[in-house]
This record gives sequence, structure tokens and C-alpha cells, in this order.
Amino acid sequence: MERTPRKIRLGMVGGGDGAFIGAVHRIAARIDDDYDLVAGALSATPEKSRVSGRRIGLVEDRIYGSYQEMAKSEAARKDGIEVVAIVTPNHLHYPVAKAFLECGIHVICDKPLTATMQDAQALRDVIARSGAKFLLTHNYSGYPMVRAARRMVQDGKLGEIRLVQMEYLQDWMATTDPGNKQAAWRIDPAQSGAGGCIGDIGTHAYHLGQFISGLKPEALSADLQHFGGHLLDDNAHILFRFEGGAKGMMWASQIAIGNECGLRVRVIGDQGAIEFHQENPNQLWFAPKGEPKQMLTRGGPGVVEDIRIPGGHPEGFLEAFATLYHEFANVIRGEDRGAHPLPDVESGLAGMGFIAAAVQSSKENGAWVAL
Repeated sequence: MERTPRKIRLGMVGGGDGAFIGAVHRIAARIDDDYDLVAGALSATPEKSRVSGRRIGLVEDRIYGSYQEMAKSEAARKDGIEVVAIVTPNHLHYPVAKAFLECGIHVICDKPLTATMQDAQALRDVIARSGAKFLLTHNYSGYPMVRAARRMVQDGKLGEIRLVQMEYLQDWMATTDPGNKQAAWRIDPAQSGAGGCIGDIGTHAYHLGQFISGLKPEALSADLQHFGGHLLDDNAHILFRFEGGAKGMMWASQIAIGNECGLRVRVIGDQGAIEFHQENPNQLWFAPKGEPKQMLTRGGPGVVEDIRIPGGHPEGFLEAFATLYHEFANVIRGEDRGAHPLPDVESGLAGMGFIAAAVQSSKENGAWVAL
């Protein structure tokens, strides 16, 4: 008889009422029945945390007024949490992760890794000392067609890679409501860090371009803009030089009117090209050299990467998140199959290096900065 995997006890910091990403993480944790959410410090104030905790069904004595109290109390319980999901503004990622890691509790953290490079480097040291596991939720790497694209590059279908084009376009910051909680912390350097748009969505495109192409950027030249009058960038144009001579380009924007969540990656080699659009995640365009362009579909002939449900039933954003949660559950249980690399602290450090280099380059009028 097949063994039923043990559920992992999960806690959450942040993600209370009005927080979009907290609900996303909770859904992702439930989809494959790998986790039980049993504890939380869901808001910056104890009362709001209690209200949010009751609403999602946490028992009263495991709704905490602060993450510090939660880490200490859960570590002391025999049935305490084994992993915590951190879904707070960026400036809290490091202190929250540190508090739980030092108690031997695994961490799932939303991106970017931290608010500063100094905190990111310190976090890497804390993880190494703790021996606990760490996952950074660059969720787009969980899409089946993204993984199919990565496999095609690895299998040589594109030949030698020449170009990597990354794009992530939104328009929700074009007219910002001063009372919009989700916008307020993203444009505040004290909470977001040095990067605005590049930290919020640019890091996703940066990670995905590397995940698919298998190439690491060596240097960049950036031009960051503040069209909306924000303290942090809301639009970015960035050139890249990749290892091996490949070239790249990124356009990331949160003021590009007419765009909702336009994450796109194109990888072009000397024998073919692939193109992925996040808003149509069950499709992947493949153009073999000298042949008609093909649209590959999830579940279609020859596409066998991590298919959760039969072809024709759309798989999207929530399922991609769930794939990372499921695979991290296997890591925690010691059953990691290792088919695809999960984003970790090194992925986060790369993202922080990208933010720092882009800000420096833009201040220096687009000077090339080494990564």
C-alpha cells in the first residue's frame, strides 16, 4: 500500500486581512495536502493579527501578536511548526527569517530576499549555521511550460544561446491611490529597499531568464525612471552581458498602461528560439531554425514536464506556487527528487546583486556594472 506523506506543520508571518500574497501562499500550501497551517503572526499589531487568525481558523493560543513571540513559543512546543512562510514587506524578511532559523525552523520567504545586500549576506550565514532549509518563492519557475523551456535549452534544441530577452509589464502603479496598502510599502525605501519596480517584479524576470537559459549575467547597464513621481523606480530599461558572449535586455515597468501582468521571456540561439508568456502559461512558442514556428501546449505531444492535471485544463499562477511548496515539502521530508533547482538563498543573493548593480548603474548614467 502506498504510504501517505506526513503533513508538515506550517506557520505564517504576515499575510493578514487585505494582503493578497498571504492568501496565495495559503492556497499553494493546501493544493497538494502537504501542509497544515497551525500558527501565525499575521499582522504588525496584535489585535489585527487576532482578527486575521480567527478568520482563517487558527486556534486562539496559536495566534501571536509578534513574530518574536511566535518563534519562541512554537520552538518550545512538541507540536510546534516545522516551517514558516514569510509574506511581509521586504524590510522584515531578514529579522523574521533569522528569528525562526535560529530556532531550527525551516523558512519559505517571498521575494526579494531582503531589503539590503548586507541583510542578504547575513541571512546566508544564518542559514548555514542553522542547518535549516530555505525556499525563496520565485513561483514562475514552477510553471510546467517554463520547465519545458529549460529542458529544451538543456537538450540543445536552441543551439548556442545568443539572446535572452526579459520583460515584466504592469500598469497598476500608473495612478496610485494614496490609501493603497499594497502600493504604499512598495514605494517606501525604508520598507522596500533600494529597488522599486526592479525589486518587486524585475527580480522575477531576472530569475526566470537565468532559469530558462541556464546562463548567468556578468554585467549590466541600467536606466531607471520615476515617471509616477515615486521615490523608487517604477520603470526600468536594462542591458545585460551574459557569460559565453550572449546578450540580454530587460524592460520592467509598473506604469505601462494597458498591461496587467505581462511577464515574457524569449531565449534565442543559433538553431532556434523559444518564447514564454506568463499570461498564457499553458503555451510555449518554439521556432526551430528554417522551420515553421510551433505552439507547444502543456500536456501536448512531447511535453511531459510536471503536469498536474490533464491537458486542456488550465494550470496557472496558484498551481505554480503550489509546485514550489510541494517540492519544498519533499526537501523537508528528505525525499527531494532534484528534477529542477528550487530558488534558494543564492537565488536571492543574485537578485539583490541585480538590484544593487541596476541602481548603481543608473546613478552613473548607465555605466556598465559587474555582477
